[in-house]
Amino acid sequence: MASGYTGERRAHLQALAALLPDHGLVSRMVGGDEPVLWAWHPRTGRQTLVFATPSAGGWVFLWSPRGQGSADDLEHAADALRQTLDAAPQAQEGAAPPGHEQ
Repeated sequence: MASGYTGERRAHLQALAALLPDHGLVSRMVGGDEPVLWAWHPRTGRQTLVFATPSAGGWVFLWSPRGQGSADDLEHAADALRQTLDAAPQAQEGAAPPGHEQ
């Protein structure tokens, strides 16, 4: 069953998705009645799911790792998402450096 916010959530995610190609990203809406945006960077292969949720200050986008942006500033949110997906993956704690695997 869809929540009362489904229509607004979908509209915010679609607005963000419309800007992503200008930032070198590709996206697809997934999740049916509870939509999320699957975004990925074709060059790096990095990807994440973007959630839209209401907050005290308005709607916000959330993505991993630790990313967020305001639905009131779509350009900034799209740029922050691109920077997240541009970045090299963080080394996992305790993982051996490349070439030193056991």
